[in-house]
Amino acid sequence: MELIGTLSGFVLTMMVFSYLLGDNLLYRLAVYIFVGVASAFTTIVIVESILIPLLISGEVLSLFLLFTALILGLFLMFKSSIPFAWLTNSVFAFIITVGSVVAVVGAIAGTLLPLTLSTGTGIEGDLLQSIVMVIGVVTSLLYFQYLVRRTPDGELKRRRYMQVITTVGKGFIVVTLGAIYATAILTSLTIVSERMSFLINGG
Repeated sequence: MELIGTLSGFVLTMMVFSYLLGDNLLYRLAVYIFVGVASAFTTIVIVESILIPLLISGEVLSLFLLFTALILGLFLMFKSSIPFAWLTNSVFAFIITVGSVVAVVGAIAGTLLPLTLSTGTGIEGDLLQSIVMVIGVVTSLLYFQYLVRRTPDGELKRRRYMQVITTVGKGFIVVTLGAIYATAILTSLTIVSERMSFLINGG
């Protein structure tokens, strides 16, 4: 049984690596297998960890949430029906609204506030590093604001001082993305080495 697992892992790994030669049937088949297994695993987890506990609990709130999710799921089946397509659109609108609220709260509580606190904490350390940190944070954030003015010839441009600030911010962003990309490459090489070691040593 262990040998079968090792051989299966080797075959699937080689099928994924075949993408280096271009998009092909073997690579797509490996992706389909992965998507199918992931979908089946997700379905099992949802049924065993969410649906069954909600049914067993017997609580009114749990049953209400389960019934609401079931109704919303049924509404998605009316997408192909023109007269009832508004039901599906309502579900999508609800999902997008809830997702947007969660994303905004997560961005503020999980990113902006911690980033602000970390920047403030960093000022207590080395002066030069603190100055660079503050400049990087401020200019990077200002890079994503799009307040412009209309020139006499009708062209939309940022003010000159904002162009300088956003150029500095762009530099910090490029360096950060380069570091992240280098880290991703090193991580990928580590994963490949681990997988090859796993296959060679038979698990």
